[in-house]
Amino acid sequence: MKKFESPDYFQVDDLLSEEEKMIRQSIRDWVDEEVMPIIEEYYQKGEFPMHLVPQMGEMGLFGANLPEEYGCAGVNNVAYGLMMQELERGDSGIRSFASVQGALVMYPIFEYGSEEQKKYWLPKLASGEKIGCFGLTEPDYGSNPGGMVTKAVKDGNSYILNGAKMWITNGTIADVAVVWAKLDGEVRGFLVEKGTPGYEAPEIKGKHSLRASVTSELVFQDCRIPAENILPKAKGLKAPLSCLTQARYGIAWGAIGSAMATYDEALDYAKTRIQFDKPIASFQLVQNKLVYMITEITKMQTLTLQLGRLKDQGKLRFTQVSMAKRNNVYHALQIARMARDILGANGITSEYQSMRHMNNLESVYTYEGTHDIHTLIVGEDITGIPAYY
Repeated sequence: MKKFESPDYFQVDDLLSEEEKMIRQSIRDWVDEEVMPIIEEYYQKGEFPMHLVPQMGEMGLFGANLPEEYGCAGVNNVAYGLMMQELERGDSGIRSFASVQGALVMYPIFEYGSEEQKKYWLPKLASGEKIGCFGLTEPDYGSNPGGMVTKAVKDGNSYILNGAKMWITNGTIADVAVVWAKLDGEVRGFLVEKGTPGYEAPEIKGKHSLRASVTSELVFQDCRIPAENILPKAKGLKAPLSCLTQARYGIAWGAIGSAMATYDEALDYAKTRIQFDKPIASFQLVQNKLVYMITEITKMQTLTLQLGRLKDQGKLRFTQVSMAKRNNVYHALQIARMARDILGANGITSEYQSMRHMNNLESVYTYEGTHDIHTLIVGEDITGIPAYY
């Protein structure tokens, strides 16, 4: 396999610190050595490569932007984004695992949990000793999470959960689920541990996308959890939505990695594939596609770097994250489709990665807020008029 060459048309690397570049390079090397040789096999099998989890923990990939005092890497948000970029260059399923573990499980425990919960769970999740999942989406409530029907009822020193969650990354393999349910009409967060009676997490099979990722349903039938497993500071829908903002931030970076992977593959192929006695890169229509690709990648890089700087300065607004997620995933998907087109019939084979990325991005385009929902989030922000209903 040809060694990956990172596109940087506007010298965005010059805007990164030496530490940020070093962190990115270490993850890039790991992806090249550990992910790329095996990912197609696992994608075809429809399995997540579990042997990578301890390595990811050792490299500090889980909750990397959370404080060191809880066993996390404590890097800045730009470095964290670059980590997610490189992971998704390998495969969206690998980045999704890290995003869920860090942004959707560790972050809510850090932000809304008790000190006891933080000290117990965060080091174990950071090392990969424990795996987590995030239960918000329901079979009938995706874009409208406030309509959730999963409920919790206080019963002595316990809470009893009833309901179901759908499309949950890592659900079947998770040791703990951060579950959102209505308690007396208010959305609250609960830590539900694997093996709790009344809790099941069957895996969803038959996917055409994110095949190297575990996707599950969560089912709660009179599931009794101890009172100390409630997240004490998580009250109202804003709590889970704040977690989604953290995840969407990482997705915006991850999409760049996927786009860079498919662009690099298509560019190399176009320069070496001979038709009509010359490389197809010499034809105007192919060059038009390649120019679109590098232009959009450059725009993604500059947009997302500024997003990271704003996050590190404490100036980030969730609507800005929506714009970045919406833009980057949309164009990454277009780039993957164009790459597959340039590759021709070869593009549908497992010898090349563009179609795998294309299929994965169809899920990324939808999850953590669909493209249309992010359009409406930004639309409301600039007009002051909500258009959701």
